[in-house]
Amino acid sequence: MIKTTRGVATRTVPFVDLAAQQAEIIDDIRDAVAETLANAHFIGGPFVEAFEEEFAAYSGVAHCVGVGNGTDALELVLRALDIGAGSEVLLPANTFIATAEAVVRAGARVRLADVDDDTLLLDAASVERAVTPDVTAVIPVHLYGQTAPVEAITAIADRAGAVVIEDAAQSQGARRFGRPAGSLGRAAGTSFYPGKNLGAAGDAGAVLTDDGRIADRVRRIANHGSSVRYVHDELGFNSRLDSLQAIVLRAKLTRLERWNEARRVAARRYQELLEGVDGVRLPVTLPGNEHIWHLFTIRVAERDRVLAGLGDAGIGAALHYPTPVHLTRAFRSLGLSRGDFPVTERAASEILSLPMFPHITEEQQIAVVDGLRRLV
Repeated sequence: MIKTTRGVATRTVPFVDLAAQQAEIIDDIRDAVAETLANAHFIGGPFVEAFEEEFAAYSGVAHCVGVGNGTDALELVLRALDIGAGSEVLLPANTFIATAEAVVRAGARVRLADVDDDTLLLDAASVERAVTPDVTAVIPVHLYGQTAPVEAITAIADRAGAVVIEDAAQSQGARRFGRPAGSLGRAAGTSFYPGKNLGAAGDAGAVLTDDGRIADRVRRIANHGSSVRYVHDELGFNSRLDSLQAIVLRAKLTRLERWNEARRVAARRYQELLEGVDGVRLPVTLPGNEHIWHLFTIRVAERDRVLAGLGDAGIGAALHYPTPVHLTRAFRSLGLSRGDFPVTERAASEILSLPMFPHITEEQQIAVVDGLRRLV
């Protein structure tokens, strides 16, 4: 689609094109969806079990437990490990608020650390400074499609007697030194929100772990504290993966490596097109990481003006994330203020995520970069 902005012809580019993904899988899922609708087996069942086995194998872990969404996945891990009242959980200030929400919902207190200025991933030195005797868990967030430096963070956590729980919501298929995201800590929570690299047709998530006891307890808590019908051994809640989402996820999982490679090609093209463009700070991949480019996030001055200009030109762009956790009204009870996490705060005023999805074309990317050049 062509539109004209200030006399300049531009091509509209969506931030993400989920319809293209659905069109690619529709023939593969039709029979399974019809079967599920016919037998009315909507919760659990063979499609859910098959997906859990397949995604566990893909992620290099022994157990996958499908749950309702990624926020629940993190909360369930914390509850399964009895991390709640009296505990602090350390996480990056630069993350989606759901990471912090899961901690509060489990009954623990949020403690924040700053991020690395180049990658915007949780900074190990900041973790070292932020650890207290009350910290019982650290949640590194695998941001934008690459993994945090888990080995350095784990060394600090081990000395503090804390466990590492991965927030792997943006990293399906990413690897660190050859090991898959989701297999690097004691357990991981991931999200299959539709826009993720592996996205459902609605809300869904999963817990990944090698620890069978964690998996069993997560499954019980997520089923109202019950392993046997009407026998409730502890207080739980309802967070289960449904069959229709599992069907969609199985079809997409067979394509995930190819789609991730398409994202890598697109990321390389952006880097080539933007090479040498003054005023654009390109994303950095941490050594040892295999990036899967959930987002392609640059940094620019006068970000809000640039974002508005791209929108006027019909180019989708987004912010991940414009307000650090400690500056949201929801977490003002932490007693933190502007200046406490300078790297996160500076990045929050500069970050800009460009259109990125497996089916993006070279023509669309050129249109994005042309629009960006005019604005910076």
